[in-house]
Amino acid sequence: MAQTKRFFGGWLSPRRSTWLIRATGLLAGLALVGGAASANPTSGGAAAEHTSEAADLEAAANATIAPVLPCSALAQFPTLETQPQSGVPDFFQIPGAPTEISSAIVVAATAQAPEYCDVQGVIAPQIGFELKLPTTTYAGRYMQMGCGGECGRIGSPSFPACDLQPGGNFAVAATNDGHTGAGVWAVDDQLRVDFAYRAVHVVSVAAKTIITAYYGAAPQHSYFNGCSEGGREGLEEAQRFPEDFDGIAAGAPASIWAPLEIFQAWEARANVDAQGHPILTADKLPALHSAVLAACDGLDGLVDGQINDPRLCHFNPGSMRCPSGTDAPTCLTSQQVEAVRKIYSGPVDAQGQRLYPGGEPYGSELAWNGWMVQRAPGAPTAAESLATDYFKFMGFATNPPASYSILDFPFTEQGFNSTRPLGELYDATNPDLRAFRDRGGKLIIWQGWADQAIPPTGTPDYYEAMQDRMGGLTATQRFARLFMFPTMYHCAGGYGPDLFDVINPLVHWVELGQAPEQIVATQTSTGLPTGTVIRTRPVFAYPEQAAYTGSGSIDDAANFVGVMPSRPPNDDVKWLGQDLFKAPAE
Repeated sequence: MAQTKRFFGGWLSPRRSTWLIRATGLLAGLALVGGAASANPTSGGAAAEHTSEAADLEAAANATIAPVLPCSALAQFPTLETQPQSGVPDFFQIPGAPTEISSAIVVAATAQAPEYCDVQGVIAPQIGFELKLPTTTYAGRYMQMGCGGECGRIGSPSFPACDLQPGGNFAVAATNDGHTGAGVWAVDDQLRVDFAYRAVHVVSVAAKTIITAYYGAAPQHSYFNGCSEGGREGLEEAQRFPEDFDGIAAGAPASIWAPLEIFQAWEARANVDAQGHPILTADKLPALHSAVLAACDGLDGLVDGQINDPRLCHFNPGSMRCPSGTDAPTCLTSQQVEAVRKIYSGPVDAQGQRLYPGGEPYGSELAWNGWMVQRAPGAPTAAESLATDYFKFMGFATNPPASYSILDFPFTEQGFNSTRPLGELYDATNPDLRAFRDRGGKLIIWQGWADQAIPPTGTPDYYEAMQDRMGGLTATQRFARLFMFPTMYHCAGGYGPDLFDVINPLVHWVELGQAPEQIVATQTSTGLPTGTVIRTRPVFAYPEQAAYTGSGSIDDAANFVGVMPSRPPNDDVKWLGQDLFKAPAE
């Protein structure tokens, strides 16, 4: 647990963490057939011609490319004064990304992955990475995986595949963002920069150079896929390095990074009393969640055990107050009522000004266990660990004393402003994506409406700022679309449909011009794709909503259609950081 507790997406069971990758887009072989609505529908003979053309494009896109070098030829050790093998470029001379490859070995195929050349190396000063190059199945695609939390380790990248066949038509890579472990690494200014944005960029540069050497040609298409910190990395790439990737999937982006740590500190402190003892305990969460559903489930016109938009919910925790002098798992003490109100509220100062654009969403209650509610007596929560690391090591030019704790952070406008200087380094809030759009880039942003780690209201807020900058909703949806999944927690898991794929739609959009109109989410008996299907439900490109047709099972996605809300949502949250969603020149 020590390795994973500091990742935003890491407070998950092993079963859930397996799907963390699948939910962000692992699919079978990525044969580009069906599965996404065409942005330019045709009919009759034109449709046949279009289908034939698409089939030709698909065949070309999936043609395999063989290596032109042996895997071992990629290894280079410039620190040992060795020379690259004949015909292999000197990777240490990659501009801005001097690279050492410490290992390049062939790994045999398994039932889950094809045979591949496993490349491990370091980019100066200490950005570790792993790159997997299929030896027989590569089809010209490169995918880079994002990190979680503070990163600090290389999550060995998986090939995009489901349960049908290995999906090795991608070369895949991942990085540790330039450091190992958590916390103290951030006292180094260069390592802060590497974590903030440089590591992902230079790994993409080095990986493409290595791919070009190994296969004799550059990748035909490059993709980025990440959730949480990885979602922030994806937005950083679109904003700072628009030439790096053709398609980006940014899930639950931790893009408002510095204010997000204020949120984490608030949530952690909201649930401890003056003596440091927890107030709300895990045994109260099921009853709280049930009460929220009872109050808000039907607000969308359908009683189906899920809340489609928690912003419409106005649940009063005081309705669960225990009779005076009593306590039970089915009710809340007066102290717990106030703690729950603070948790839903999110951070505010004494004047009621928001320090983050939201608090815990209604419907997320079961996921509070481990986040700001202790799993066991004395166990640190995720919110406390993340906020402590940030404010002690990452958040200020001069680090506070070792005795500093989140109890020392002031929830004031001055306290908020103190995070701005370093926040400019980490935040990925620039809505001006013209350079990414103009080179043909495609962006899918997604998040769960029940995300307990990153309040989901901040993502539509940024998306609205993007629309304001990019010419409105229609113009923005030509290259960037947002999907909000009603029952999903942070990156994985949920109390309803939470299994879905975003990479297949992204590839269809980039390579075939088929913009995704909807993504179908699935709920199974086990929370894994191998379980019995309980419910499927479409999620439409925001702000379009899923509406029941009135006939057929409510557990079948086929019985829902997309409708625009009667009134466009006002996603512009009033908070102290509204100016963060402006382009630098504005």
